[in-house]
Amino acid sequence: MALADQTLARSGRNHAWFQGLALASLVSVFGLVILGGVVRVTGSGLGCPDWPLCHGGILPPLESKAIIEFSHRFVASILVGPLIIVTCLSAWIFYRHEKWLLAPATLALALLVGQALLGGATVLNELPGSIVMAHLALGQTLLGCITLMTIVAFRGPLHRGAQSWMVGRLENFPVLISIAAVGVFLLLLSGSYVTITGSTGACLDWPLCNGEAFPVHKLQAIHMAHRYVALLAGLFVLYSLHLGFRGRTQPLAVRVLSLSAALLFAAQVMAGAGAIWSNFSQELRALHLALATGVWGTIAAVVVLSFTREPSPDTGAPNG
Repeated sequence: MALADQTLARSGRNHAWFQGLALASLVSVFGLVILGGVVRVTGSGLGCPDWPLCHGGILPPLESKAIIEFSHRFVASILVGPLIIVTCLSAWIFYRHEKWLLAPATLALALLVGQALLGGATVLNELPGSIVMAHLALGQTLLGCITLMTIVAFRGPLHRGAQSWMVGRLENFPVLISIAAVGVFLLLLSGSYVTITGSTGACLDWPLCNGEAFPVHKLQAIHMAHRYVALLAGLFVLYSLHLGFRGRTQPLAVRVLSLSAALLFAAQVMAGAGAIWSNFSQELRALHLALATGVWGTIAAVVVLSFTREPSPDTGAPNG
């Protein structure tokens, strides 16, 4: 048995504290990404026009956009930053021989630094589109990285090859769900591109765009392209996820998370449509982005689970 398996097999208190730390980091990063979406849909990106201060002070003025932007910075620096730093240090001190914990913990810290720098550059350069999209991409990558680390902390390291429950059509499940996760990530980026190009309000109805399926106006075409990406990616994503929750051979966690991701994806589509029908309600736009992040985080968890082994019934530890 490899050293990594021996260490991860520990299920007592010494390991439980790291599991809790990883889980707290995951929840905080998820909340930060959601809050970043709120900043975007409310147009609060320049609520604090300077960085790292806000209007030259430590605290923001009593103005809604400044408070929203400051809240995002506050959560990042006071909650998420310290949690990831402590998690990374803990991995290096106590789990330095376990690559599936050490690598994502270290990468998470690097992504956090990159996020902070991009966030500052976004403000100081007055929200250039390319940096805004890069900021989103790094944030979602950070969420995926922490998801990997958290599941490994609970289930053990990743393994190549099919697991015992992958029979019949499930034989290719890890590959299919991995491709589906890439599709969701690209869909997130295409949605960000709609926002940064000012194409959000170009289509005033749904599912058509101002009565057209293939509009020729540039902004309308960009908006509609996002919908077609969602359609194509969505069909593949839902097919892959249905393999995860249909049947009885899959582990319970795979079935539950696959079904959750499918329901979140359907809810996200309806929230997007609702945002258009409601004349681009900020609340529904924020919900649309929050659900998109939920889909990405959940499907990333399914991907990681598909490469881990079921715990042994006698020890509760990953099979070696």
